Order: sequence, then C-alpha cells, then structure tokens
Amino acid sequence: MRGRRRSCRGGSSSQLVPDDSFSIDEEISHLTKLSSEPSHSTGRFIQGNHKKPPSSFKLLAGREGTGRLSLADRAYVMGRHLPLKGPWFLDCMDSEAYVSRFSDDGSLFVAGFRGSHIRIYDVQKGWKVQKDIIARSLRWTITDTSLSPDQHYLAYASLTPIVHVVNVQTGGTESYANVTDVHEGLDFSHGFSDYSDDDDYSFGIFSIKFSMDGREIVAGTNNDSIYVYDLLANKVSLRLVAHTADVNVVTFADETGNIIFSGSDDSLCKVWDRRCFTREKPAGVLAGHLDGITFIDSRGDGRYFISNGKDQAIKLWDIRKMSSSVKFSIPRAYDWDYRWMVYPSEAQHMKHPHDQSLATFRGHSVLRTLIRCYFSPALSTGQRYIYTGSSDKCVYIYDIVSGEIVAKLGWHGSIIRDCSWHPHHPTLVSSSWDGYVVRWEASGDDADPSSLKAKNQRRHFETYQMSFEL
Repeated sequence: MRGRRRSCRGGSSSQLVPDDSFSIDEEISHLTKLSSEPSHSTGRFIQGNHKKPPSSFKLLAGREGTGRLSLADRAYVMGRHLPLKGPWFLDCMDSEAYVSRFSDDGSLFVAGFRGSHIRIYDVQKGWKVQKDIIARSLRWTITDTSLSPDQHYLAYASLTPIVHVVNVQTGGTESYANVTDVHEGLDFSHGFSDYSDDDDYSFGIFSIKFSMDGREIVAGTNNDSIYVYDLLANKVSLRLVAHTADVNVVTFADETGNIIFSGSDDSLCKVWDRRCFTREKPAGVLAGHLDGITFIDSRGDGRYFISNGKDQAIKLWDIRKMSSSVKFSIPRAYDWDYRWMVYPSEAQHMKHPHDQSLATFRGHSVLRTLIRCYFSPALSTGQRYIYTGSSDKCVYIYDIVSGEIVAKLGWHGSIIRDCSWHPHHPTLVSSSWDGYVVRWEASGDDADPSSLKAKNQRRHFETYQMSFEL
C-alpha cells in the first residue's frame, strides 16, 4: 500500500501458468468438514435418507439420544443460517469507513473512519455508542485499530509512526484526544538513526496488533518493516526489515503469540517466530500471489491462514509447506496500478509457477484499497467459510471445501473495505466507503425502521486526490 507502487519483481508474464479449476488440500478439507458437519455420534440417532444433509430438526431430535450437541453439531446448525438478510442501519458518517471489527467475545464493535472518527458500540445494549473517539495526529485516515485482550484499551494507527492508545472503559461517551481523554502516543520511530526527529511523517503504519498478554504491540509499516513496541518499557524493543516493500499486514498465528504472519507488496507471506526474532530472518516464506498482499487472517491453530491479494485472489496456506527463503524469482504479472486501473482480464486465471498455497478463491475484486478477508467464526460455523469485502460493493462468502461463492451481499454504494462476522451469532457487519456501517442477519423484520432499501443507498463522494494506496 504505497503511493509510488512497486510492482512484482522477476520474470515476464510468460512464466505464469493457467489456473482454471479449484482444488484444495485433502487435510484442510477433512478438518473443515469435521468442525462444521454433524458428528458421528449424533448421526447414529438421525433417521432417514443419509444421502441428504440432516436437517436442524433431526439434529435437535438426535440430541435426545446423545444428551448434547457437539461443537461440530452446533456449528452445522448455525452454519445453515447464514447472515444473508438485510441490511439494517447501524451508523453513517460523512467520510469513508476503513476498518470495523467485533471484539473477541462479540460484546463490542469498533469502526474507524477516514474523518478522524472511531466509534465503539456496545452490541449487547442495542448497538449504543460506548465511545465516540476523535483521533489525534491523524494523516489521511485511520489505517488500523486493535483492542487489548482485556478490552480496556484501544490502539489506533494512521500514516504516521505514532500509534495512540486510549482507555475505552472510562466514563463519558465523547473522547477528544487529550481534552476529555488521554490518547497516549507511542513513537515507533524513536531511537532509529535513519529518521529525523522533526520528520513527523517519516513512515506510516498500516497494521497493528496487541500481543496476547497485552504487553506489546506489533506493527507493519510502509518502510518495509515490522516493529515490536514494549508497553511496559515504553519503547520499541525490535525492528525487523522484513520485506522488500510495504508491510500491509501483521497478525498472530494463534493464542500463544509466538508466531507472526506478515504480508507485503512484494507479494510474499512470511512467517516469524518471536522466540528467535534476533536472527532477523523469517522462519519461512510462502509464495503464490502475483501481486501485493492486502490482508492476512489466521485460522487460529498456528498452521493455516488466508491472504487477500491485489491479484484478485484469496489464498489458503499451510506453514508446513513454507520455504526457508525465496528460491525462485517472482513473476511480473502485468503492468497495471490497482489504485485506478482494473485488473487485466488476461491475468484473471493465471497462477504462479511455484504456487505454495493449498487453494485459491476467486470472484471478488481488490482495487483501490487494502480490502480484508477472514475465516468465518469457529463456534458458529466451524470456520466453514471465508468472507471478504470487495471493490464491486459486495461482501462475498466462499465455501472453503468447494470453493464456491455461497452468498454475495449487495447494497452498498461503494467499496466495502472491511466486514466482520459476530463470533457467536449469525450477524455480519459491513463497512463501506459510502460511509455506511450496516448489519446483515439470518432473519429479521423488513418492516423495522432501520431496514435499508435501495433508495437509501448513496454513491461514494470522491473529493480527494489519489495520493496513496489505501
């Protein structure tokens, strides 16, 4: 995500190979089915034609025999009721919505807008605004937010080296930076000789995450680096020059916090082991995308993750297939700029000749901004699905096992950069550059005053110059 776009390096497009069919690794397919389909013990109590998927009613009847529903049974029941109905209004601002995310327990929802606003909603109290945060030292937009594990603090980043942290559990709704609340600034550039103290915009931060113990914040930046900030020592404890282009995303592999995944405009995914960060080398590298990576989401098991790319594809990875280094050149796809051009049609179904991914999902579009993708929740769907925003104004939901698009949610008037599925309920929230934040449900009342119709839609208002890749 850089203003002066750096294209993929390597050979010519003639090195690419056709990729016209979907395939997936048998192990992840089997694991997904185990976590999202009825268990064997429940199946023994279900009568009827076993060639057809058992109904929710038969599963509940089977519970009388087993005494309980397994996690897979519950995921199967809830996974049959996808959040496809709606949308219903949650909020609307006069600037683009860039980031949105449920807290891990689903009690809070965070939305960040380009116009210096971050709002935190109490989901359990009818989506009431708990904190209305006016950000400080903002450049262009809120690029990312992260809630601390105890949900007391919110960190937010922008295209500057400063991450701000605010206590979201204090009294009062309005949170004006250093007026009604302290927004502590963490300087990620301090102590590095290659940056001038008076250069406020020496680099920008695109991605931030609290560590699992809440003691550190990890960041990915547009100076090709990963930073670790020690909150107890109040200083940067580590800087790694991790890629050869912007690091658009960093995230943890699992709850231990030992393994970090990173994705970059150099088209590579890298795996970092925090226990041996001092080596300044990744534990492994995964190649397969033909252009920059916009987002990564971990399955949470320390093994599998997905990445969204500017090559208009989501890829599924297994870190056991990673290489120790890049042993082959990265093909140059086609000369184009994702900020204002459409993806070349002749490149739509081509693949890297040394693609290490397990599966590729296509149909959505990744243009103009760093669009995000995720696994569906484990508790309610068994992570059976992958969902993503799209520049064609829709949310796409893919079945991991078949690769098929099972749903396409359309209402917004502009790009959907981010979306979030509630961890326990069939509720999905999408946030768009049209300024709207809306929710989709498995069921609902169309007569509800908050129900949105086509007449409520508004197109994106573009009043800025295309100075950055966002």
